[in-house]
Amino acid sequence: MTTTMTAPMSDSKTHYHLLDGLRGVAALMVIIYHCYECFPPESWIIGHGYLAVDFFFILSGFVIGYAYDDRWNKSSTKKLTYGQFFRRRLIRLHPMVVFGILWGVVTFFIQGGVKWDGTHVTISAVMIAVLLHLFMIPEVPGAMSEVRGNGEMFPLNGPHWSLFFEYIGNILYALFLRKLSTRWLGIVTAIIGICWALFFLSDMVGYGNMGVGWTLEGANFGGGLLRMLFPFSVGLYMSRVFKPVKVRGVFWICTAILVLLLSLPSMGSDNTAWVNIVFELVCVAIAFPFVVLLAASGQTTDPLTTSLCKFMGDISYPLYAVHYPTMYLFYAYIGFPETWRTPAQTWQWMVLLVVGNIVLAYLALKLYDQPVRKWLTSRKRIYKIETYIQISE
Repeated sequence: MTTTMTAPMSDSKTHYHLLDGLRGVAALMVIIYHCYECFPPESWIIGHGYLAVDFFFILSGFVIGYAYDDRWNKSSTKKLTYGQFFRRRLIRLHPMVVFGILWGVVTFFIQGGVKWDGTHVTISAVMIAVLLHLFMIPEVPGAMSEVRGNGEMFPLNGPHWSLFFEYIGNILYALFLRKLSTRWLGIVTAIIGICWALFFLSDMVGYGNMGVGWTLEGANFGGGLLRMLFPFSVGLYMSRVFKPVKVRGVFWICTAILVLLLSLPSMGSDNTAWVNIVFELVCVAIAFPFVVLLAASGQTTDPLTTSLCKFMGDISYPLYAVHYPTMYLFYAYIGFPETWRTPAQTWQWMVLLVVGNIVLAYLALKLYDQPVRKWLTSRKRIYKIETYIQISE
């Protein structure tokens, strides 16, 4: 069954296995997208893979609202405090951030310890980059410690930019969003949605798509913030108004929809980029929330789907948090940013990247992430309200 009771607490909540599974599907799509990212767009087989991040933000808002909303107003012995919430989120998120940083350092030196243009990077610059990354302080393009030289906020592990905004979302939730009534949350979400839509329709960054937020260059920070705020708020609002419906085969239906939407090629041209942006806005504002609501309504009805959803959910965050450093090695191998090798020449390496990153994520989960989180939880004696709920990142 999809909804199982968490044993340690009598007031524990049901667990959405299907959302776990879909989070894993989205993470896998990100890996495949990044395998092709360094090739010309016409060769991509996952044309909108970057939208998986927006799907993650919706999931995050939904599950955080579901897990925590009613915990702030309990009796004094069980009431959730700011300190407890932030410790919980740090314990959930930051161990894998640290692992991803260390893995990024290892692969950086395997690559030769140089920027993309071949410029040698000093050890001190790398150490400063590590220190900033540990505290989730983004790099300024062109700074000494921006060690890869392509403007990433977190050059040792690029996708951590979305975790940076995830932290901001968590802070805003605890300090502000959770206090809003459902009606006012809906109004605030609508206002944010209007700003979000206008920002991307105007294509302020100039990418012709919603793949912004990974750098501090130009309007990327504002775009990344809106890119998190709107879907996160949508997910939070949905957690309050959600009413399940009965649908058979929900996991496979939702998987098919998600894979199809993320796989469609870029639409329009340089002069009609708005076509592609409108498609992406519809995905994030309508299609992805529909998929989340549908999956939250469903149940797994066979052992295979149950086991698959659990496995995919377990590795989803570690997979996202640690996969990109190996991508840097792959990009260096093929000659990124000038493509000297083609997908046809490197497909074996791409298969190895996908499988290898899954294995790495699983080992990191079992040998590092789970033991560290267990130790930290025990040390802080945190009252555990979510034994099995995996907050989507």
